[in-house]
Amino acid sequence: MNAYIGRFAPSPSGALHAGSLIAAVASYLDAKAHHGQWLLRIEDVDETRTVPSADSAILHLLAQLGMQWDGEVVWQSQRKALYETEYARLAGHTYACACSRREIADSNTGIAQDGAPLYAGTCRAGLPSGRVGRSLRLRVPEGAAAIIQFTDRWQGSQQQNLQTQVGDFVLKRVEGFWAYQMAVVVDDAMQGVTDVVRGVDLIDSTARQIYLQSLLGYRQPRYMHFPVLANEAGEKLSKQTGAQAVAVGESEQAKVRALQQAAAFLSLDCLAATSVAQFWQMATVQWAARWGC
Repeated sequence: MNAYIGRFAPSPSGALHAGSLIAAVASYLDAKAHHGQWLLRIEDVDETRTVPSADSAILHLLAQLGMQWDGEVVWQSQRKALYETEYARLAGHTYACACSRREIADSNTGIAQDGAPLYAGTCRAGLPSGRVGRSLRLRVPEGAAAIIQFTDRWQGSQQQNLQTQVGDFVLKRVEGFWAYQMAVVVDDAMQGVTDVVRGVDLIDSTARQIYLQSLLGYRQPRYMHFPVLANEAGEKLSKQTGAQAVAVGESEQAKVRALQQAAAFLSLDCLAATSVAQFWQMATVQWAARWGC
């Protein structure tokens, strides 16, 4: 395998909360335990959700907590031409879709694995008469070719049928923004990412991304999907569910406490650490031992 390159890719829709800090810590530890690089990418492809200065607040907190990224930070909003170029290489596998979200929901074709309505393929053979394309979709394979399998380093053996569990999926949204699936696949390939470490809430996206990688001739990275932090209602902790921003100020004790809480969720015991530097030393050794790095 090539030299390890990992990444942390937060969305600047707000400051980092406890759940996103866990994601940062897990990806950072895996990179350091492998003596690899840790890249930082700001996933602001959906500019309507971007909160002004949230990206700088994220960078500042990571630096406060001793997480130093390698190379320059990448912003997806500055890479639209790259996504356009790579999309053009998918000719023959994509099509324009005129269907609205309401029409798709009303089609009663079932629910995809991620909870969204399955697309009925209405525009697969061409736009209906008098309709205008609203989004761009990728045509998924049928039959045995639709079954994507991979081994997740945390979750084990995984399998998903793109035809029956996902359906033809969007690569460019009606708002004109490139979809997450397209942007993340292109970015990971162009940045040479060998290992993706992220929350299990994103595991349903992996088969789609693997299929896209195969069409574009990209190398498939290894995947690790760790459990996600939930609130008292059992919902994934997020900005939408009222997650509070992580704030540590200039207190070394507060910084260490925030890191220890993230580590504890990942089943690491770093309570003896009294400084940020000592925390990372202890946590990296434990992570390497646990995952055989």
